[in-house]
Formats: sequence, C-alpha cells, structure tokens
Amino acid sequence: MKPSLFVVGLPLVVGGCASTLPPDVVASSAAIEQPSARPVAFRSPISGYVARQPVDPKPWRRQNDLQSPAKGDGS
Repeated sequence: MKPSLFVVGLPLVVGGCASTLPPDVVASSAAIEQPSARPVAFRSPISGYVARQPVDPKPWRRQNDLQSPAKGDGS
C-alpha cells in the first residue's frame, strides 16, 4: 500500500471514532442560558461627512520634493 494512504486515512478513521468534542469547541452552558445583545442606538450615516470643495492643483515638483527621501536614496 502507499504510505500516503496511512498519512491521510489513519487520522480520518481515528477522528471518526472520537465520541465527544473537545471542551473548547462545545459552547458553554452560561453563554446559552443568558444571551446578551448590545443596546441599539441611532447613529446618522452621514455623521462623519466633511464637505470638500475643489481647489487648484499645486505644483507637482514641490510636492514630490517634500515626499522624497533625503539625497534621492530610494531604497
């Protein structure tokens, strides 16, 4: 037989014979008995809106020089 059959098949067979789930997978009874929901509060969908007006473009060379690394080192 191929060894890969044992590598794949054996964990599947052993896992299928497990009778109980691990405790971290099963939901705790405290969470089931007392569910809690966050309170609902109204929040306007446009509350963070900031009006912006179009402006004339700035000189690109000065903007590029301000953002470039010192002495032109790109790495």
